[in-house]
Amino acid sequence: MDSVCIDSLILKLHDVSAVKFGEYKLKSGMMTPIYIDLRVLVSYPALMNQVSSLIYQRVQDEGLQFDSVCGVPYTALPLATIICSRHELPMLIRRKEAKDYGTKRLVEGSCREGDTCLIIEDTVTSGSSILETAEVLYKEGLKVTDAIVLMDREQGGVEMLASQGIRLHPIISMFKLLNVLLAAERIDAQTAQSVRKFIQENNTFSGKEECGNGVPATKKPCVEQNLELSYEDRATLPNVHPLASKLLKIMAEKQSNLCVSADVTSSEKLLQLADSLGPKLCVLKTHVDILQDYTAAFSQKLQALAENHNFLIFEDRKFADIGNTVKHQYEGGLYQISSWSHIVNAHAVPGPGVVKGLSSVGKPLGRGCLLIAEMSSQGSLATGEYTKAVVKMAEEQSDFVFGFICGSKVTKRPEFIHMTPGVQMKAGGDVLGQQYSTPEEVICKKGSDVIIVGRGILEAPDRLKAAEAYRKSGWEAYVKRLGQSGQ
Repeated sequence: MDSVCIDSLILKLHDVSAVKFGEYKLKSGMMTPIYIDLRVLVSYPALMNQVSSLIYQRVQDEGLQFDSVCGVPYTALPLATIICSRHELPMLIRRKEAKDYGTKRLVEGSCREGDTCLIIEDTVTSGSSILETAEVLYKEGLKVTDAIVLMDREQGGVEMLASQGIRLHPIISMFKLLNVLLAAERIDAQTAQSVRKFIQENNTFSGKEECGNGVPATKKPCVEQNLELSYEDRATLPNVHPLASKLLKIMAEKQSNLCVSADVTSSEKLLQLADSLGPKLCVLKTHVDILQDYTAAFSQKLQALAENHNFLIFEDRKFADIGNTVKHQYEGGLYQISSWSHIVNAHAVPGPGVVKGLSSVGKPLGRGCLLIAEMSSQGSLATGEYTKAVVKMAEEQSDFVFGFICGSKVTKRPEFIHMTPGVQMKAGGDVLGQQYSTPEEVICKKGSDVIIVGRGILEAPDRLKAAEAYRKSGWEAYVKRLGQSGQ
């Protein structure tokens, strides 16, 4: 989806006071310093048409399959109507209350039991409105697997709906909106930071299921099996982390399990690298602290490239301090990593507190963490019992940890992603102790999921050609692995 188009829409929404700053009360009763009021769209037909077009474009981009469309009453109803009328799609209308005359139905329109209905919503905080609509549709014998929302406040709605089997596809995130308004000088840095802090501190989803007596239910066991599942199948597992699911879908769609380690010292060179190699990779790994000219504008441009080329950003920060310290390192300081990087990683040496500190910041934003279970350097101490302890820590905090940095597969549970550094076309090592393995060895023989390649691409005379060679080699190794398991 075109980032420029999204940026323009955000500014237009601000122009018509669909985005307001102050003190407002949400449906949940929570007081908020920012209010999204998309009901005003009905008075701006051109803007409403633009929003409807973006929603439908997202539906096409995701390749969603459905039999009908239902807008959550009332703000999303005109949006659903425009989309269905323009593209000749069957539409259903959910009443908020049944009439005491006529058919007395809560769902108006023609539907068949077993049909799949796509839900459209204007704004999501907790996701409760979408779930309420889904439950009404369920009673009609319909299935709901996906929902599209224009604005995600990033306060737990994605995670809550995922826990109920509904994938939420946002068009604009709260942090994207703040970045655009800040860059356009519509708001000041203090306002932006105040809203970010509120969002981070007010997540509506705990991730803990409860029985009717209020006692937390036993956590569903993760799937553990020897059968090799495809990336697509793993993306839909019931307990897969939303970010892991997104990454697996990107890998399947782009036929790429390549992560490029962009170890350059210039912001401009890094952006050029992200733009030119973006179509070939699933993840771009950065070391932001080696950039000699970092600015907030750089992170905004990098996010735009990630969205445009459909890859995730992985800041290789290797957090390794107590929880309170890593919390501040993650959300604050010069880099404000949590505001732009989808993925971070951490050492398990400090104990579970390091994950809890990072999770307190990243989980409300839909971020995820990789634990460093093994390293590719000669003489690494991350082996044996230490690696087992790392896996145990990940399993206990799988609401934020979704995988590992490792040399080979460290757990049979397919919900976890394995990413392996030190990959080159020829096995070997360098004078500083880095050990290299080939894509086939890493993916096919050692069972990893993602190859991390740095110098093999950066030092090549033609970086794009080299990236394509690694992408192809990594993907062919994955296909070979599937074939060996009979998948």
